[in-house]
Amino acid sequence: MKEINENEEQFVEVKTREIKGGFYNYLVVFLCFSWSVFQLYIAYFPLNTTIARSLHLGFAIALVYLLYPVKFHKKAHVSMPLYDIAFCIIGALAVLYPAIEFYALANRPGDYLQRDIIVACIAVLLLLEAGRRVLGPALGIIGILFLVYDYFGQYMPDIIAHQGASIQKLAGHMFLTTEGVFGVPIGVSVSFIYLFVLFGSLLERAGAGQYFINLAFSLLGKFRGGPAKASVIASGLTGMVSGSSTANVVTVGTFTIPLMKQAGLSRTKAGAIEVAAGVNGQLMPPIMGAAAFIIAEFLGMTYTNVMVAAVIPAFACYISLFFIVHLESCKLGLKGIKNSEYESKLKIFLSGIHYLTPIFVLMYTLLIAKESAISAAFNAIGFLFLIMIFQEPTKKLAQGQKISRADVLVGFSDIFWAMVTAAKSMTTIAVATGLAGIIVGSISLTGLGQVLSEVVENLAGNNIILILMLTALMSLILGMGLPTTANYIVVSSLVAPVILMLAYKNGFLVPAIAAHMFVFYFGILADDTPPVGIAAYAAAGIAKANPVTVGLQGFFYDLRTAILPFAFFFNNKLMLIESVDASNPLDAKGIVWMSNPLEMLLVFAMAIIGMFAFSSILQGYFVTKIRLWERLLLIPVVPLSLVPNICAKYSVIPNEYVGYMVGAGIYAFVFVTQWIKNKSDKAKEIA
Repeated sequence: MKEINENEEQFVEVKTREIKGGFYNYLVVFLCFSWSVFQLYIAYFPLNTTIARSLHLGFAIALVYLLYPVKFHKKAHVSMPLYDIAFCIIGALAVLYPAIEFYALANRPGDYLQRDIIVACIAVLLLLEAGRRVLGPALGIIGILFLVYDYFGQYMPDIIAHQGASIQKLAGHMFLTTEGVFGVPIGVSVSFIYLFVLFGSLLERAGAGQYFINLAFSLLGKFRGGPAKASVIASGLTGMVSGSSTANVVTVGTFTIPLMKQAGLSRTKAGAIEVAAGVNGQLMPPIMGAAAFIIAEFLGMTYTNVMVAAVIPAFACYISLFFIVHLESCKLGLKGIKNSEYESKLKIFLSGIHYLTPIFVLMYTLLIAKESAISAAFNAIGFLFLIMIFQEPTKKLAQGQKISRADVLVGFSDIFWAMVTAAKSMTTIAVATGLAGIIVGSISLTGLGQVLSEVVENLAGNNIILILMLTALMSLILGMGLPTTANYIVVSSLVAPVILMLAYKNGFLVPAIAAHMFVFYFGILADDTPPVGIAAYAAAGIAKANPVTVGLQGFFYDLRTAILPFAFFFNNKLMLIESVDASNPLDAKGIVWMSNPLEMLLVFAMAIIGMFAFSSILQGYFVTKIRLWERLLLIPVVPLSLVPNICAKYSVIPNEYVGYMVGAGIYAFVFVTQWIKNKSDKAKEIA
């Protein structure tokens, strides 16, 4: 990311060292490539869980101390001090200790030696410092607070007090078992996240990112507000394989934001549209954000189930954003772009159609063959390797040119550097999941989850809406300092069980995935929430705009996304869930998925109508500028379209299908009145 303000260091993203040449660069590249090779190896030849997680975090810790300096000033970025070399070696060895001593620790479970405890303490301290370097202080501070709570439990206020844990018990639980640092979060990082990050890195290096942008512009560039609409589509396509808000914004925004400004959008709105589109990229199957894999692991579901549950909300988000962009374009009188480069839609589509085949392989393995997410990612990566190796020679053959040795080697070079890039990207995620494991471990060690349930219940009573709003606020606040994955782990571990318990008490039989997706959505929205929305900073840097105003405008556009979690929490059909087994609602096997295609289509269509109505209410525009009475008429369309079951539950309507009919009828009526008004206004202008 570029500097947004040269005089304000808080607007500068953490930079890695830039030492040119020498042993340092070779070492970093070697470690990055080795990490990627290791992950591919264990995907095909699985290792013991503890050993694999230990090695995974060992690579990450070593790279953090090599890549990220202790302070963020110019000299630190071009030097490699001895203490960082020491931290790199000591940190890696300490984190690898559970793998090195695996059999010895297995033969004496719980009977820890003094050296075990010393190494555990050193490893946790260096992990906290690594987290501070790459993520900022927030997650580390939260981790320290939980460790303090674990140790001094008996001195805490009565409502949250517990017997406390000795240093030996605490260090062993957090580092020498799979309950803490090496718990479920980092397990998902090892098993799933790395492979999908590598898949996205390979696609980008192969040229798929630019292909998606070109394709979007060829299809939409000539329409009213074409660059902005193309930005939405390109971000959606890129988000399908990147799974990162900031990466999405930077990849697509570098090209689209200048064109949006050229088309007539202000700097702030151009940046905000890209932020809204980029942030929502984490919602798009098949990859989504890294936290989606952890949802599947926490709930014991297949990743395919998580994707299915995410389909309607994700597409409703993007289609409604497309509609918002159209409304903005109409209000500002924007026009499309004229560029011969984007005239041949078929030519552009065919030029990169091979980039779609790995995605089809991924989807086929997950949805048709019903294999694991690991198998799907591994197969797609293997297919992508072949494409990258033969891509350049095939182009030369198609042009009637001779194939040189360089043409053959370029594919291998691209694969190599994509694997290096993926490893650098994964350092943040691996460290974040390791630190988040401390929070999860604290909950299992102290029983904090049950205590928090009682506290929240006392504060909010039985008001499930208030609990959801508090959860959303907590996710947004934590998300200002935490990446989405860590944010999700912290909030879901603490609050999701409370949400579900209160929902049951209020007569709502809600599947666990609805509560976890609720947290996931608001964790993602934190990426564009001022004052610390990193995706907004990235877009503002490209647009040369104020990051706070870009974030505020982007969050305004994303308010439509903020209502969706409330909607699918109460109307599970938006997640394609027909019903939940009342005897065991928390079990993923208790979910009955919708199977009627017509009903699925109806739910999706009404979700679009509800989101369009909400967007028009916010924008004050439909076919033309809406009048007050039309805006008031559109308000009931939102609940009737998104949560008709709740309207029926409280006798507002006889049943949900009547709600759909009434909602669609009101929307159609307002559309007709708007169309007539627009036609009349144009006739007056001509006259």
